[in-house]
Amino acid sequence: MANTVTGRTVVPKVGEIERKWFVISAAGLPLGRLAARVAAVLRGKHKTCFTPHLDCGDFVIIVDAEKLVLTGNKATQKMHYRQSRRPGSLKAFSYRSLMERDPVFVVRKAVQGMLPHNRLGRQQIRKLRIYTGAEHQHAAQQPQTLTL
Repeated sequence: MANTVTGRTVVPKVGEIERKWFVISAAGLPLGRLAARVAAVLRGKHKTCFTPHLDCGDFVIIVDAEKLVLTGNKATQKMHYRQSRRPGSLKAFSYRSLMERDPVFVVRKAVQGMLPHNRLGRQQIRKLRIYTGAEHQHAAQQPQTLTL
């Protein structure tokens, strides 16, 4: 968004940024494609007023998180590791077992990996709501459906 009179770029102020709510159904979508699209909306890259150092993104609600798809052999070969830094404490979990136990964690981890790894990224991930099942608690915000 450039000002044609002076030739300067206009940076939006924090109070001027309008935030919308979007709802995405994850049923049948690949995890990586869903996470990339959601991360772009959380950052605000779909808006004309996108500024890399400001949080100008929108809120995103993901429903049906347990129905997303891991393509190829990722369900068995992709691993999540957890360690408390004590000897012998390394735990490894396949993504199939993680999806059965906590699909919200899998989606949040994928989206968080595509956001900036700093204070701005932590601020942007707070605008993400993930639910298993088709119901969510944000009907009052009148979310718009976002398709991939």
